[in-house]
Amino acid sequence: MAHADSVLLAAHAVGKRFGGLTALADVSLAVSRGEIFGLIGPNGAGKTTLFNVLTGLYQPDSGEFFFNGTRLNGLKPHRIAECGIARTFQNIRLFANMTALENVMVGRHVRTHAGVIGAIMRSGQTRAEEDDIGRRAMALLDYVGIANRAGELARHLPYGGQRRLEVARALASDPLLLALDEPAAGMNTTETAALKKLIEKIREDGVTILLIEHDVRLVMGLCDRVAVLDYGSKICDGTPAEVQCNPAVIEAYLGGAVA
Repeated sequence: MAHADSVLLAAHAVGKRFGGLTALADVSLAVSRGEIFGLIGPNGAGKTTLFNVLTGLYQPDSGEFFFNGTRLNGLKPHRIAECGIARTFQNIRLFANMTALENVMVGRHVRTHAGVIGAIMRSGQTRAEEDDIGRRAMALLDYVGIANRAGELARHLPYGGQRRLEVARALASDPLLLALDEPAAGMNTTETAALKKLIEKIREDGVTILLIEHDVRLVMGLCDRVAVLDYGSKICDGTPAEVQCNPAVIEAYLGGAVA
């Protein structure tokens, strides 16, 4: 259980309904600073809905979210990004006809200061800020391992490269917490192993990770703690070892303990 003074993100009895469908039912969890927290469950369990509530795309029907001392309920997505939460999406959402470098530069917008007038007048301060954004974006492309593709259109990058570009764009906002929605989806074994190293590096550099992932072996080998959702309800949370041994989890998701 996370200590209160170490908690970065806390959800308290969060509920979300779509018509007669309950997508989330009284979900509570606490993510500590500096940890990798995994969220698993089958399709329809409510994992992405929880991400969408957390990042302001949906408003919860009940319950509360707190992040770094700030209540998130009612905040718009850009305000939540300003608070320090960045995310990627289950289905890649890049600007296909912009370069990799430009995609990352766009991700920096919540940390920029030039307004409309500055952009139009092209003041020295605005140009200096743009140069800084470009340097930061290039550094992030190098960080995720695709600096050599900076000038390529996003749609021309290979699948694994597009996934890494999404991570770089999210990191451009200098988040305290990075929410990754199935980052290993569609990856082969080699790509998944490289992704695991990248996520570990991001955590080592001070960013807390909240991870949705269907690759149970990746989750169990990467996460400090794991929560399991089933039909919108949390049925278990704990260390990977505790979750693997939980009878309800074994029956519902794993079909037996993971080696």
